[in-house]
Amino acid sequence: MSKYGDYVSQTDFVIPRTMQALVASGSGFDNLELREVPVPEIGPNQLLARVDAAGVCTSIIKLIAQGEKHTFINGWDMKKWPIILGDEGSITLVKVGHNLKDKYKVGQRYVIQPAVDVAPVLHRERYNNNAEGMRKCAVGYTLGGHLAQYIRIQEEVLMGECLLPLPDEDLPYFATSMAEPISCVYSAQQRNYHIIKDNPHAPRRAHLGLLPGGITVIIGAGVMGRMHAELALRFNPRILIVSDLQQRRLDKVISGISEKAQQRGTRLVCVTAAKLEETLKEISSGNGADDIILAVGIQQVQQNALSMLADGGVANLFGGLPRGEHILEVDALAIHYREIKIVGSSGGEPSDMAATLKAIADKEIDPGNYVAAVGSLDNAIDVLKMIKQTQIDGKAILYPHIKQTPLQMVDYWDKSKEIEFLNNHLT
Repeated sequence: MSKYGDYVSQTDFVIPRTMQALVASGSGFDNLELREVPVPEIGPNQLLARVDAAGVCTSIIKLIAQGEKHTFINGWDMKKWPIILGDEGSITLVKVGHNLKDKYKVGQRYVIQPAVDVAPVLHRERYNNNAEGMRKCAVGYTLGGHLAQYIRIQEEVLMGECLLPLPDEDLPYFATSMAEPISCVYSAQQRNYHIIKDNPHAPRRAHLGLLPGGITVIIGAGVMGRMHAELALRFNPRILIVSDLQQRRLDKVISGISEKAQQRGTRLVCVTAAKLEETLKEISSGNGADDIILAVGIQQVQQNALSMLADGGVANLFGGLPRGEHILEVDALAIHYREIKIVGSSGGEPSDMAATLKAIADKEIDPGNYVAAVGSLDNAIDVLKMIKQTQIDGKAILYPHIKQTPLQMVDYWDKSKEIEFLNNHLT
């Protein structure tokens, strides 16, 4: 059997004493280190899992910058109790706590929804004011993260129902690791809503999501904007317009989803930012867009987009604005007479993760379109620096159980490529 075959089919796990993990002991890159640490011991109500693949999320940059001031850290002394980073990953259970043996089995595959809507259970004394007022905690923050060879799944994760089984055990590791960022997109699109009447005498009803048969505009064709474009096709808009400053990003949209758009009967239009308003005006006969998703956090771009909405249109502020530049002017008359709406969201929840896993299994979105690099755990700090310097346009997937391997840039990734990569690099 191949190395990959042995790895995938393993059920009798020999758990080492130590593991590699990306550890943060304070704010700033100087306090980041790939370190040999003990494999976590688990209690009777906890699980231990092997991390098969881990994504490197942009949100880690904020954590590195803020350190103990971050909301999810809330004063936790990172120097005294360093944290293991990583909120995206694909895992396999390798050890089950005594009280959970009837519910979980070694060898089962899962993903974790990292934003846990439960107050801290363990180590409350480590937070400011003994965690008083905290309603959430998070994996990759004070709960151990995925940028390690093993991860302890604590009581908070199980209480929040944030451990989700796969709809298909054959899903590739990278695809399930990508479920977390895709679920943020799925969640955001569910925030759009339209009030519909089937005829003048019919009662109003609410439609959740983008308007079917409408005009959807996505501003920003970075990796998250491109995910928005592909998932938007689920709603069968008549026209999907994607805009960005960079033509190379628009080319990625065209190569990634043009065939799928054609199959679904959606006209895909990709335009540079300078031509967006003119193009939308022409296509919509001056009426505007039914849905605008702002996948960029630029104040003036978001402000201008509000004037491009059709009657009843929805602007989704997906890209967060930096504090100090986060105030937009809203035309109250447009809300009153034209019934425009502004919505937003920040991350997903377990139901979004479950729906995203199903969407991946059903091929409603192809995670391979959004992988830009693959490598080993020792590449994690370099990848974070690349993200900070906007030198990578896509997700980096790291495989914690392979030997040290130079980061490999890719245009597309799929299961066959993953299998070949693991066969070549698994220890």
